[in-house]
Amino acid sequence: MVFALLFLIAGIAFAQAIDPLPFKDHAQEVRFQNLTRELRCLVCQNENLADSNADLARDLRHEVFNLMQQGKSDDEIKQYLVDRYSDFVLYDPPMKTSTLLLWFGPLVILLAGAAVVVVTVRRRGRAAPAATNDRPTDEGDDW
Repeated sequence: MVFALLFLIAGIAFAQAIDPLPFKDHAQEVRFQNLTRELRCLVCQNENLADSNADLARDLRHEVFNLMQQGKSDDEIKQYLVDRYSDFVLYDPPMKTSTLLLWFGPLVILLAGAAVVVVTVRRRGRAAPAATNDRPTDEGDDW
């Protein structure tokens, strides 16, 4: 009984994830899929619009579809979304002063971590020989 209930709930969730749209042809569907993969879900943040099941993502997919039906180019659609949601909506934001942290932040963090490791290893390396020289010897201890 519990298994059947879980199966029913999963089926309903899967049915909601399917978002059928009336594409004119296969080329338009491929264009839509490529475009929604380049745009970030603003709710999930780690998923693109094509993969997200969030309500906002579904609304944005419909908005993208409607803009495509109006004859807008991919660049025009992206610019429309950037105007509304900022560069954060793009998975590949342009390099400008406001996005420098996005582009170089991970590298700076990685280099800082490597510097901490190098400094720690060197300090331990210097402390180890000094500690071995300071140990008392066991020269007169014959049992």
